Amino acid sequence: MKRLGSVLIALWLSGSLIMASRGASAAESLKIVPSDKVCMVTNMVFPKAQIPVTHNGKTYYGCCENCKKTLAEDPASRTAVDPVSGKSVDKASAVIAARDDGSVVYFESQKTFEAFKSKPKAEKSN
Repeated sequence: MKRLGSVLIALWLSGSLIMASRGASAAESLKIVPSDKVCMVTNMVFPKAQIPVTHNGKTYYGCCENCKKTLAEDPASRTAVDPVSGKSVDKASAVIAARDDGSVVYFESQKTFEAFKSKPKAEKSN
Protein backbone atom coordinates (compact mmCIF):
# COMPACT_ATOMS: atom_id res chain seq x y z
CA MET A 1 0.00 0.00 0.00
CA LYS A 2 2.86 2.36 0.84
CA ARG A 3 4.41 1.66 -2.57
CA LEU A 4 1.11 2.44 -4.32
CA GLY A 5 1.01 5.80 -2.52
CA SER A 6 4.56 6.56 -3.69
CA VAL A 7 3.67 5.64 -7.26
CA LEU A 8 0.58 7.86 -7.19
CA ILE A 9 2.59 10.78 -5.82
CA ALA A 10 5.21 10.28 -8.52
CA LEU A 11 2.54 10.22 -11.22
CA TRP A 12 0.91 13.34 -9.82
CA LEU A 13 4.25 15.20 -9.72
CA SER A 14 5.14 14.25 -13.28
CA GLY A 15 1.68 15.31 -14.44
CA SER A 16 2.13 18.65 -12.68
CA LEU A 17 5.49 19.17 -14.38
CA ILE A 18 4.02 18.37 -17.79
CA MET A 19 1.15 20.80 -17.24
CA ALA A 20 3.54 23.51 -16.04
CA SER A 21 5.74 23.10 -19.09
CA ARG A 22 2.70 23.22 -21.40
CA GLY A 23 1.53 26.43 -19.71
CA ALA A 24 4.93 28.03 -20.18
CA SER A 25 5.13 27.16 -23.84
CA ALA A 26 1.55 28.38 -24.47
CA ALA A 27 2.35 31.73 -22.87
CA GLU A 28 5.60 32.04 -24.81
CA SER A 29 3.96 31.33 -28.15
CA LEU A 30 1.18 33.94 -28.06
CA LYS A 31 0.50 35.15 -31.59
CA ILE A 32 -1.47 38.18 -32.68
CA VAL A 33 -4.55 37.15 -34.66
CA PRO A 34 -7.04 39.10 -36.79
CA SER A 35 -10.16 40.10 -34.89
CA ASP A 36 -12.48 38.61 -37.51
CA LYS A 37 -11.15 35.13 -36.68
CA VAL A 38 -12.10 35.46 -32.99
CA CYS A 39 -15.42 34.67 -31.36
CA MET A 40 -15.53 37.50 -28.85
CA VAL A 41 -18.04 35.67 -26.66
CA THR A 42 -16.22 32.35 -26.28
CA ASN A 43 -12.85 34.14 -26.58
CA MET A 44 -11.51 31.51 -28.96
CA VAL A 45 -9.76 31.84 -32.32
CA PHE A 46 -11.10 30.00 -35.37
CA PRO A 47 -9.59 29.24 -38.78
CA LYS A 48 -12.46 30.98 -40.63
CA ALA A 49 -13.92 34.47 -40.37
CA GLN A 50 -16.67 34.79 -37.78
CA ILE A 51 -20.09 36.48 -37.96
CA PRO A 52 -19.72 40.29 -37.80
CA VAL A 53 -21.87 42.22 -35.35
CA THR A 54 -21.93 46.00 -35.64
CA HIS A 55 -22.71 48.01 -32.52
CA ASN A 56 -22.28 51.79 -32.24
CA GLY A 57 -20.14 51.84 -35.38
CA LYS A 58 -17.75 49.13 -34.12
CA THR A 59 -17.50 45.58 -35.39
CA TYR A 60 -17.37 42.56 -33.09
CA TYR A 61 -17.40 38.88 -34.07
CA GLY A 62 -19.28 35.82 -32.88
CA CYS A 63 -19.15 32.17 -33.89
CA CYS A 64 -22.91 31.49 -33.97
CA GLU A 65 -26.29 33.16 -33.83
CA ASN A 66 -26.31 32.90 -30.02
CA CYS A 67 -22.97 34.71 -29.76
CA LYS A 68 -24.17 37.26 -32.31
CA LYS A 69 -27.19 37.98 -30.10
CA THR A 70 -25.02 38.18 -26.96
CA LEU A 71 -22.68 40.72 -28.59
CA ALA A 72 -25.62 42.84 -29.71
CA GLU A 73 -27.35 42.81 -26.32
CA ASP A 74 -24.71 42.41 -23.58
CA PRO A 75 -22.20 45.26 -23.18
CA ALA A 76 -19.93 43.10 -20.99
CA SER A 77 -19.39 40.70 -23.91
CA ARG A 78 -17.77 43.52 -25.89
CA THR A 79 -15.05 44.30 -23.36
CA ALA A 80 -12.14 42.54 -21.69
CA VAL A 81 -9.43 43.47 -19.21
CA ASP A 82 -5.86 43.99 -20.40
CA PRO A 83 -3.75 41.67 -18.18
CA VAL A 84 -0.88 44.16 -18.08
CA SER A 85 -2.56 47.53 -17.53
CA GLY A 86 -5.70 46.22 -15.84
CA LYS A 87 -7.73 48.60 -18.00
CA SER A 88 -10.99 47.74 -19.70
CA VAL A 89 -10.46 47.13 -23.41
CA ASP A 90 -13.02 47.35 -26.20
CA LYS A 91 -12.67 44.03 -28.06
CA ALA A 92 -13.36 45.75 -31.39
CA SER A 93 -10.15 47.78 -31.12
CA ALA A 94 -8.01 45.45 -28.99
CA VAL A 95 -4.78 43.76 -29.98
CA ILE A 96 -5.81 40.11 -29.77
CA ALA A 97 -3.34 37.30 -29.19
CA ALA A 98 -4.06 33.57 -29.32
CA ARG A 99 -2.52 30.85 -27.21
CA ASP A 100 -1.73 27.41 -28.61
CA ASP A 101 -5.00 26.08 -27.13
CA GLY A 102 -7.01 28.61 -29.19
CA SER A 103 -7.99 30.85 -26.29
CA VAL A 104 -7.32 34.55 -26.70
CA VAL A 105 -6.09 37.45 -24.59
CA TYR A 106 -7.05 41.08 -25.31
CA PHE A 107 -4.57 43.96 -25.00
CA GLU A 108 -5.10 47.69 -25.19
CA SER A 109 -1.98 48.11 -27.35
CA GLN A 110 0.99 46.43 -28.96
CA LYS A 111 3.04 47.81 -26.07
CA THR A 112 1.07 45.93 -23.39
CA PHE A 113 1.12 42.78 -25.56
CA GLU A 114 4.94 42.95 -25.73
CA ALA A 115 5.14 43.63 -21.98
CA PHE A 116 2.98 40.56 -21.30
CA LYS A 117 5.12 38.34 -23.53
CA SER A 118 8.29 39.46 -21.76
CA LYS A 119 6.97 38.80 -18.22
CA PRO A 120 8.13 35.65 -16.43
CA LYS A 121 5.34 33.04 -16.43
CA ALA A 122 4.85 33.29 -12.63
CA GLU A 123 3.81 36.96 -13.01
CA LYS A 124 1.17 36.33 -15.71
CA SER A 125 -2.40 36.29 -14.54
CA ASN A 126 -3.83 34.94 -17.84
